[in-house]
Amino acid sequence: MYTKRHYGFWLTFNWSKMPFFYGLAYATVVAIIVFFLKEYKQIDISLPWQPLSVVGIAVAFYLGFKNNASYDRSWEARKVWGGIVNNSRTFGAALVAFIQGEEDAAIKKKIIYRHLAWLTALRFQLRLAREWEHKEDRLKGDYFPETSDKYFENLDKELCQFLDKEEALTCLSKTNVATQILKNQSIELQALNNKNYFNDFRHMELHKLIGSFYDDQGRSERIKNFPFPRQYASAALWQTVIFAALIPFGMVNVFAGGDAFYFWLSVPFSALIIWMFFLMEKIGDHSENPFEGSYNDIPITSISRSIEIDLRQMIDDENIPAPLTSQHGFLM
Repeated sequence: MYTKRHYGFWLTFNWSKMPFFYGLAYATVVAIIVFFLKEYKQIDISLPWQPLSVVGIAVAFYLGFKNNASYDRSWEARKVWGGIVNNSRTFGAALVAFIQGEEDAAIKKKIIYRHLAWLTALRFQLRLAREWEHKEDRLKGDYFPETSDKYFENLDKELCQFLDKEEALTCLSKTNVATQILKNQSIELQALNNKNYFNDFRHMELHKLIGSFYDDQGRSERIKNFPFPRQYASAALWQTVIFAALIPFGMVNVFAGGDAFYFWLSVPFSALIIWMFFLMEKIGDHSENPFEGSYNDIPITSISRSIEIDLRQMIDDENIPAPLTSQHGFLM
């Protein structure tokens, strides 16, 4: 997530510069061909701008639809993780208030730590690469594993901070680690209820919160595992490509009424329009997958750290980590 007020122009341009340079080269070739044919063969292959503008409006509307749908996926992901924050705080406060008995402090810490292990497993699973995501733009490091081997290696290291080794290894042997951790949490709460650490009513309230965590996990997995429909994404790309291919033929017609210098202005203007349309397409394309491990992600690592700080402070834990800060304007 970008935290500064605006992306700088050169930062934006550097991210999306290739369509501009390709458009500049393509428009130059088109302008040379049109100039040669018109000057020496009296053949005009330029196109009137009016029908091209209609095509451009249609493409712009479609790109707007795609970008809105992509933004909806990102905003839904942020709402899901906002729910995880609220439910986690409620869960921690309920544990602190409900659990009463011998060694209750150790029990509260164990359950809080298991919840932090669930957050860790979930964010690692959400950052695993899918074939439709932008793998080439993924950030490298412990929080963005790309292969199964690296995933389990890093997750094992992280989970052992919150779970005993036997439980961590048992959960890692399962397909969905986060699901197994919540299952263990439910079993632990039932065992505490059997030992009268809290009554049945309070047990049901805690179990409802476990159910809400399963709901939040399922919503996150739905966004992660079901891509933005590829027919819509592909149509937007190819419509932009077709319109970009036609732009120079229309621009040379627009700039044909003046002298030679005026005619050659069609080249940079064509490249500028091509860049703007591809920039719109690329923004939507990079907003589709809010958990892919790129700079435009929902900052689930930072959110998880905030939850960890809140819950560990509830039990007066020691060595609580500091909140994550943005690096070069990006917060992960």
